[in-house]
Amino acid sequence: MSASAIEAAPVSKTFDDDDAQARFDADRRYLAWRRRLLPVIATVGILIVWEASVHIFGIRPFIAPAPSAVAVMFVQKFPLLMANLGPTAIEAISGFLIGNIAAVLIATSFVYQRTVEEAFFPVAVMVHTIPVMAYAPILVLLLGNGMAAKVAIAAMICFFPTLVNMTRGLRNVNPQHMELMRILSASPTEIFFKLRFKNSLPYLFSALKIAAATSVIGAIVGEWIGSTTGIGALIIQATYNFDSPLLYATIVVGSCFSALFFGIISWAERLSLKWNVAETA
Repeated sequence: MSASAIEAAPVSKTFDDDDAQARFDADRRYLAWRRRLLPVIATVGILIVWEASVHIFGIRPFIAPAPSAVAVMFVQKFPLLMANLGPTAIEAISGFLIGNIAAVLIATSFVYQRTVEEAFFPVAVMVHTIPVMAYAPILVLLLGNGMAAKVAIAAMICFFPTLVNMTRGLRNVNPQHMELMRILSASPTEIFFKLRFKNSLPYLFSALKIAAATSVIGAIVGEWIGSTTGIGALIIQATYNFDSPLLYATIVVGSCFSALFFGIISWAERLSLKWNVAETA
């Protein structure tokens, strides 16, 4: 092989590597934009079909208002919607924190005390099987018609999925990793935080993302039972007044808050689980 051919070989290889990397980056950007744009396109398409159907079939506004009417109502009643979103957001976030903290603590006790799990896990299952509309009035009677009952309902809805996932995550530890920690004379606290708790984080965030949405549902259901403010109370008022545009606008506000809450938990998951690419992808 001539000297010129030998010198040219690395240049050709570098060009191929750079070209492949460029194609790879372009594919990643395409997939990222695809994931963002497809839901937007689908949503816009549904709204267009909905708007056209209302006008073509002459659907009455109190049955199904057009998206344009809902948008107008959203703008007109924006201060009212935000004023009612505030109490619901406080109730949902408070219930989310209380329910999930309680679930993590009880799951930890289940892992270290089998007797506690055998005694109380069936009780947790039985409570979870009760429909929220059944125990919500009981909590309102016990805790009053204020914010405490709504927070308790949201907490109870969040509690069980986190309890199950956290118990599984804390217990599902690689035996070899556990044996290594014992060989290194790790304390029980070190084993818990550096092995068990870190292993449970993917399970925990899976439950937290579910709880982010269900906590809002719990707060709204609590407001249905008895409240004069909040998204749930506004839904009831709009329904009784046959004000469908306001009803739909209120539902949109509640859904957007749930989506925002879910997005915050997903963002926290990506920050916390950078080491676990498969779970955060």
